[in-house]
Amino acid sequence: MSQTKAPKVRATLFCILVGIVLALVAVVTDHWAVLSPEVKHHNATCEAAHFGLWRICTKRIVMTDSKDKTCGPITLPGEKNCSYFRHFNPGETSEIFEVTTQKEYSISAAAIAVFSLGFIIMGTTCALLSCGRKRDYLLRPASMFYAFAGLCIFLSGEVTRQSVKRMIDSEHTAWIDYYYSWSFACACAAFVLLFLGGLALLLFSLPRMPQNPWESCMDAEPEH
Repeated sequence: MSQTKAPKVRATLFCILVGIVLALVAVVTDHWAVLSPEVKHHNATCEAAHFGLWRICTKRIVMTDSKDKTCGPITLPGEKNCSYFRHFNPGETSEIFEVTTQKEYSISAAAIAVFSLGFIIMGTTCALLSCGRKRDYLLRPASMFYAFAGLCIFLSGEVTRQSVKRMIDSEHTAWIDYYYSWSFACACAAFVLLFLGGLALLLFSLPRMPQNPWESCMDAEPEH
């Protein structure tokens, strides 16, 4: 690899590494979205929830005098209870999501996220192998794997977003308000870093183009 491209490749790989960390944080945490039911009486106990790809956590919150008709914020102290979705662990009870959760959406989002992790593993393997002498060509498949991982994270987030929208619009749900939390933000940032970083890495790892019209790629000087 040429001396001019090496710093660009290192900087791109660092950005991709940050994207990998954010993707892992997004997949394993359960703060993708926060749901809130309507609160009709003040000084009453309400139950807010936040969930991720694998499980849901509910929190019983005692509402004080407030003009807000929704339960929360979720950061208020209260009794917390977390359980995995029933379709991932049949032994767990998750009655609160029995009707309001779209099972197919949840399974699809989790499966796509697993594919993203698989692409990340394959891309990282190629990137590590490219550290050997005259193996710069392995950066090209690594860049594609990272770009595919970013696309999968994006699709997983979009499926989750559609699931939340259908839950709020459903007539059989108690939720009236929602917002996306920091796990979802990590997924969006991971998509940007992995996808754009993968494309940049692909461009930086390509062979040098001919500098003159009569010079072919085969005639160009080899990169070291």
